[in-house]
Amino acid sequence: MKALWQIGRERLELRDVPTPAPGAGEVLIRVTASALCGSELGAYRNDRQGNNGGHEAAGVVVELGGTCTRLRVGDRVGVCAVQGCGECGYCRQGRYTYCERRSVVSGMHAEYVASRESACHRLPDDVPWDVGVLLTGDGLGVPYHVAQRLKARAAQGTPVAVFGVGPVGLGNVLVQSHLGAQVVALDVSAYRLDLARRLGATWTVAAPPGAEPEALAAAVREACGSAPEVCLECAGRPATLLGALAAVATGGTVVCIGEQGPAPVSPSDHLIRRDVTLMGSWFYHYSEFPAMLGLYRDGLAVGELMTHHLPFAEAPEGFRQFSAGATGKVVVEYGAED
Repeated sequence: MKALWQIGRERLELRDVPTPAPGAGEVLIRVTASALCGSELGAYRNDRQGNNGGHEAAGVVVELGGTCTRLRVGDRVGVCAVQGCGECGYCRQGRYTYCERRSVVSGMHAEYVASRESACHRLPDDVPWDVGVLLTGDGLGVPYHVAQRLKARAAQGTPVAVFGVGPVGLGNVLVQSHLGAQVVALDVSAYRLDLARRLGATWTVAAPPGAEPEALAAAVREACGSAPEVCLECAGRPATLLGALAAVATGGTVVCIGEQGPAPVSPSDHLIRRDVTLMGSWFYHYSEFPAMLGLYRDGLAVGELMTHHLPFAEAPEGFRQFSAGATGKVVVEYGAED
């Protein structure tokens, strides 16, 4: 089969690699669409070589491994990249991200991928392939889970600031706006700020590259006329995390969504003396898929997150544009028929 292969420093090529064989409890999926995620850009930009980090895909089941009982050959499925052991209490509740023996399946920018049967969502026939990728991957899964973590903290009309509107940030703009929040979006990319407005942002803030946290906080507060009750850090940078902590209202909530290393957070100054809640939110629970599908059918404009659809042969060009901040969600299509 063909798979997208990293050869270092923003260079990619399609290579012939062995087609995976499904093991016990696994299925083999012929991929029809996959999506690019910002978490792949770190490896894309450095010297790392090897298979791809693709972890959002949908396709058709073409082979069953031993002990599979739920799916059949020909089923349309989306793959949940975080896969649990299937035996612990969390897995029985469909909360694979909490499983202590969880694994993460990647390598999905390829013609075939093997996955645990228990981590595949059946896609109804009325769900297009590209939407199915977002419904079962980061595109909608991450912002939906954030909304569940927040619950009543982001009520109707609540000002919500989104720091960084790459694809995950844009998804949060879409979901929070759909749920009735007034959203202020901050980013360095004029293209993505325009897209954020189209997805429902009430205000947008153009952040100069390298701006200090205090400046980011002041710009956000000025844009919405007050301190936001909720700030979502989606850029994965210490400056935007500290900016979110400085911007949020006293008694408000900051959610860490963008992956990053250590940041100089002061429990006393940032949290305790301002009664601020700082929480993390990672991926989504497998059990949340029916509700996400329901939101889509109720009119959530998931398709508006996708700005580029490219054939598999042009995936390297998709990465180039994505890395430059000139896209929303990029979908790679494999030309396979149902």
